[in-house]
Amino acid sequence: MNVRRLIPTAALAGSAALGLVALSACSPSDAADGGGGAGGKGDGRLAVIASFYPMQYLAEEIGGTHVDVSTLTKPGVEPHDLELGTRQAAQLGEADYILYLKGLQPAVDEAVTAAGVKNTVDAATLTTLEKHGSEVGHSHGDEHAGEEHGGGEHGEDEHAEEEHAGEEHAHEGEAGTDPHIWLDPVKYAEVAKGVGASLEKADPDNAEAYRKNTTALVERLTTLDTAFEKGLADTSTKTFITTHSAFGYLAERYGLKQESISGLSPESEPSPARIKELRSIATQDKVGTVFFETLVSDRTAKTVAADSGLKTDVLDPLEGITKKSKGADYVEVMESNLAALEKALGAK
Repeated sequence: MNVRRLIPTAALAGSAALGLVALSACSPSDAADGGGGAGGKGDGRLAVIASFYPMQYLAEEIGGTHVDVSTLTKPGVEPHDLELGTRQAAQLGEADYILYLKGLQPAVDEAVTAAGVKNTVDAATLTTLEKHGSEVGHSHGDEHAGEEHGGGEHGEDEHAEEEHAGEEHAHEGEAGTDPHIWLDPVKYAEVAKGVGASLEKADPDNAEAYRKNTTALVERLTTLDTAFEKGLADTSTKTFITTHSAFGYLAERYGLKQESISGLSPESEPSPARIKELRSIATQDKVGTVFFETLVSDRTAKTVAADSGLKTDVLDPLEGITKKSKGADYVEVMESNLAALEKALGAK
């Protein structure tokens, strides 16, 4: 993951007042992407700024024609590494409503605090976050305790790797929690309900429309949850390997086991000990596929797959929709993810 220069909140607040935010040479854009931008078009719509795609989707689906939604994270930009431009930071202060996920994008967290917009909603407060690491899901440790997690040289290497992972990903979520809640349709539905209620409060004149749209979205997410539950109920294996640990909530929801090459960060490099461990897990659990994602390099996934004689496929963490996405929106891409999991896990 790229190193970020984080600015103390007090300093950022002063900078925002002058319309200045520290810029990196690789800043993706100076303007919020999509919609009409913060401040609206004077047409009576609520000016909404969403931090990245999963928040944008909720705002658009629930807000409907009554909101003008902009997103801080342009399509194709890895959201963890977002750095804000001057106009983006200034536009935050002009928004009627801000929807973000605290802990995922440190630059956004700082700017949102500095903006001080009354109707600011942190999606992380609308459900329960959990701590996840490289290994998430049904009990697996006992199976490999003797061969991979014992003492000796490997045990020491693994301990060092865990310490490094803790340092590397301490910024993820609140107190090290996993922020990828949108990949569990049930948790995402909980967040949707909270967003709907907050929009009703922010724009009471259109409360009835927000309630109707929230109900419709929750129904679609419930249908998606049912499809995952049925599709993954009976599989040849419950273990899948991914490039980074984005699918912990999904794995727990449907009784699967996620083994990630790195951790919560999509760009951290795995240790030799972790590669060795994954090779053993793949053999024992009959894993045939290593999943990679669309917004980061597939190099590590392909290296691990080639080393173990495995196939590769896409499992999209839905951090953004691009031309490479296997679907036009959240539900379509999640349905594609389900199909990929069913194939890789040998659904019956």
